[in-house]
Amino acid sequence: MKALVARSYGPVENLTLADVPKPTPGPGHVLVRTEASALNAIDLALITGAVKDHLPIQHPFVPGVDVTGVVEAVGEGVSRFSVGDRILAWNGVPSGGLAEYTLVQDAPSAALRPATLSPAESAGLPTAALTAAALIDEATPRADEKVLVVGASGGVGSFVVQLAKRTGAKVLATARADEEDLLRRLGADATVNYQTSDVTAEALRWAPGGVDVVIDLTHAGPALAGAAAAARPGGRLASPLMGPSAFDRGVTAVYTGTRTPAGRLEALAAQAAEGHLHVEIGARYSFTDALRALADYAHKHLHGKVVITF
Repeated sequence: MKALVARSYGPVENLTLADVPKPTPGPGHVLVRTEASALNAIDLALITGAVKDHLPIQHPFVPGVDVTGVVEAVGEGVSRFSVGDRILAWNGVPSGGLAEYTLVQDAPSAALRPATLSPAESAGLPTAALTAAALIDEATPRADEKVLVVGASGGVGSFVVQLAKRTGAKVLATARADEEDLLRRLGADATVNYQTSDVTAEALRWAPGGVDVVIDLTHAGPALAGAAAAARPGGRLASPLMGPSAFDRGVTAVYTGTRTPAGRLEALAAQAAEGHLHVEIGARYSFTDALRALADYAHKHLHGKVVITF
């Protein structure tokens, strides 16, 4: 089978489209014929070695944590899926989605794909929507609270805006000028152009005294202090990236990544299929252009999800 392969840590341009053995599902796994995969920041981090100290991988390595396709074979002990099922999955560090066939664990990180959800939409859902839901769990925005979302136009951010708005909160989203209409359609009450404005100052104008919640998807470490300064005294900051446990004026911080509690991926997929959760696809590539897709994702500003179809 064909797969996009990294032979060692390095830039994404070093990957090659190569012939590799078709995997065989072991206990608790299914073999999936891939229909689509989506790119995420963790793909780049695993490829380049940016996280190798705490998330090492073995080479040769096939990236792709998000995958959807048709079950072709099942391993021993699999109870939730059968041959012919269409599923979507978050594969985590083992990855493998950028290949014609991939292994998926029979676990809450995989779910049956609703019939009305396209392969592209399904691929764009797992990492981004699961991470967004985890951030909302931790940030706990409530009705009429004001929420600042930094990095709102990206894959995770587009879901954070929607899920935050669903709580009844009012949402201020950072965006470029050409992304403002999109974010308003997703539910943002207001936007601020981070390229031409001081986000913290604009947030304080929008919410005198400070916002109740900041969800920052862009910054890490000390750089989070700028966004935290937009929060009210005693406000809350949540991020998928690491940083201080607290900031000035009693602003608390919590950090979380992708989580797969039982039933959540099924619920998010159902919401998307029913039209209650929009999967924004910013760019589509064929598998034969997967290397270009990775390079564009690494070096260009692309909103929403970048999807590779087979």
